[in-house]
Amino acid sequence: MKRSTERMLTTHTGSLPRPAGLVQMLDGIARGTQPDPGTFAAEVRDAVHDIVRRQVDAGVDVVNDGEASKVAYSTYVTERLSGFGGQGRMGTIQDVRDYPEWAHAAGLDDVSSIVTTPACIGDVAYVDRGPLEADIANLRDAAQAAGPHDVFMSAASPGVIALFLENQHYPTREEYLRALGAAMKEEYDAIHAAGFVLQIDCPDLAMGRHIEFPDLSLEEWRRIAMQNVEVLNDATRDIPPEDMRIHLCWGNYEGPHDHDVPLADILDIVFAARPAGISFEAANPRHEHEWQVFEDVALPEGKVLIPGVIDSTTNYVEHPELVARRILDFANVAGRENVIAGTDCGFATMASFTPVDARVTYAKLRAMAQGAELASGELWGGRPARKPVALRA
Repeated sequence: MKRSTERMLTTHTGSLPRPAGLVQMLDGIARGTQPDPGTFAAEVRDAVHDIVRRQVDAGVDVVNDGEASKVAYSTYVTERLSGFGGQGRMGTIQDVRDYPEWAHAAGLDDVSSIVTTPACIGDVAYVDRGPLEADIANLRDAAQAAGPHDVFMSAASPGVIALFLENQHYPTREEYLRALGAAMKEEYDAIHAAGFVLQIDCPDLAMGRHIEFPDLSLEEWRRIAMQNVEVLNDATRDIPPEDMRIHLCWGNYEGPHDHDVPLADILDIVFAARPAGISFEAANPRHEHEWQVFEDVALPEGKVLIPGVIDSTTNYVEHPELVARRILDFANVAGRENVIAGTDCGFATMASFTPVDARVTYAKLRAMAQGAELASGELWGGRPARKPVALRA
């Protein structure tokens, strides 16, 4: 994982808007209808090349495939792992309990209307490497064509899979979690072997508090989160920490979020995870102030902060000067070389659910790149290494 040694680098969380035709195919897959394999493969390949090029053109340094082939960032694993079927139950967002009128207006009072998920009904094992190998090949080819500064690929954590895919098979949650970790190790190792930075998506370390376990005490919840990290660390034991990053978030939806667990209450657990990079929400109104936590909590040696400096739930395009200010807040408390500018979350965590318009998404990424250049000028002095990126295409 490359660091901000000469200027402030930029990246994002993972998912980006897919083309309309590909979204239709992914919707079909989610509903149990399989597209023609050749047509689907060609659509994904073309989408990945376009998405990677657009990231580079927008000034993003560390790019990925936009998760183009995935129905959703966590449930995609059912296409690769055995043991899933039927229909599972999802936890209720705590916000929904307290604000039912908002939930109804937002369409979140019945999550099953947005996404349906299977359950774990048998032994979990990694049985189909085909989709993974196709993703790796597509991203490698697209990156070679576009020439980004660095490349990452995301994968679901055992904890977030357990959060969204209900266990109806294993006697205990811990046994289910460990089976997931053992299976996903194959994917983690393959992504690392391909030469990409491995990003492991861990919303379970924050969002899981108010979705999966809202009725536990903080200490009871912290024990669950520690168990998630323990299993993750075992699954990544053969990958150097500096080649990995994790992403945690409190749920990529516009809502009250007044039950979000504070970053300060979980930071020690997050630091215990092996990956060096830590991507997290820091631009939305509920969490923007939490950069101040790092005034009191020292960043462990080797860790890199990847704070969100643009919000992934609003169509506002942040001003570059605001982006720069957010970057500087973190750089001043953690050290410029220990910060990479990122986004709060993905812009299309489910292929068919994109609250931010696709053109606006790339305008926001350009604004992030401009803000990073402004911050670089202050942090390193002199002229930034990159020419200014135009805010408008």
